Amino acid sequence: MSTKTGVYATKKKNGEVYYRASLTYKKKHISLGSFDLETDANQAYNEAKSLIENSDIIIDSYSDTMKLPFDKFVIILNFRDNNIYFSTPIYIYRNFFEYYLTKDTILKFDRDDLFFYASHKIQQKGGYLFVSDYGSQYKILARYGIKPFAVYGRDYDMINGDKYDFRYSNIRLINNYTGVLVEEKNGKPVYTAVIHKIGNHIIGRYDTEEDAAIAYNKAVDILHNNGIQKNYTKNYIISLKSEEYQKKYENVVISNKIYEIKA
Repeated sequence: MSTKTGVYATKKKNGEVYYRASLTYKKKHISLGSFDLETDANQAYNEAKSLIENSDIIIDSYSDTMKLPFDKFVIILNFRDNNIYFSTPIYIYRNFFEYYLTKDTILKFDRDDLFFYASHKIQQKGGYLFVSDYGSQYKILARYGIKPFAVYGRDYDMINGDKYDFRYSNIRLINNYTGVLVEEKNGKPVYTAVIHKIGNHIIGRYDTEEDAAIAYNKAVDILHNNGIQKNYTKNYIISLKSEEYQKKYENVVISNKIYEIKA
C-alpha cells in the first residue's frame, strides 16, 4: 500500500513490487501507467492533476522529462477540453481530429473517422501504419481506397504534401488499378501496365487506364497458365459491363515477353 495519493503498490508474479498511478476526473477512473519507483508514479499523478487544473497547459507543454506517458497526456488533455474520453491519443477540433502516434508524428483525420480510431489503436511497423481488428492487421491506407503496395507519389499523394494528413479532401489517387502507372507523353497521359515476377515486366502501354488494367489482368492469366502460382490481385473495372470487358480483354495487345515468363 502506498502512502502517496493516486499511487497503488502491487506485485509481479515473481513477488517484485511495482506501482500503479491513476486518478478520477469527471467521474472517469483513468489509469496513468505502471512504474518501478513510487516517486515516478507519484510524479505522473501530480502531472496529470496539474494538467486538469491548469488550462494553460497544451500539447506543446509536454516534456520528455515528464513521467506521465505522452499518450495519457493527450487523452486527458482532450477530455479536459472537449468533455469526451477516448482510450487512444486523440485531440478533436471542429472539423477534424489529430491522432498523436508520437509527439512529433501527428496524423490528421476527418471527424467521420473519429469513432473508428477512438476504438482502434494505430501502430507503425516497417514504415506502414496499421490497426488490429478481429485478430488481423489492416493498413489504414486501405480505408481510403489506396491499394496494397501502393507507392506514395506514384499511386497516390497528399495534396498539401503532408503524408500524415488523411482527410478525404487531401488524398489524391493517381493510379486506380493494380499494375498500372500513368505517365505523360507529348502532353497526354499514357498508361503503362506492369507485372512483377523477379523484377518488373512491361505488359504494354495504353491510351486508357481501363485498357491497361485489363491488360494487367490478362497478363496475370498468362502467368498462371505458365505455371506461376503467385497470388496476383486482379483489377475489377466497375465502369464496364461483362460483355464489354470480355471484348476488350480479347482485343488488348500484350507484349510477347509476357508469354515467355515461366515458373
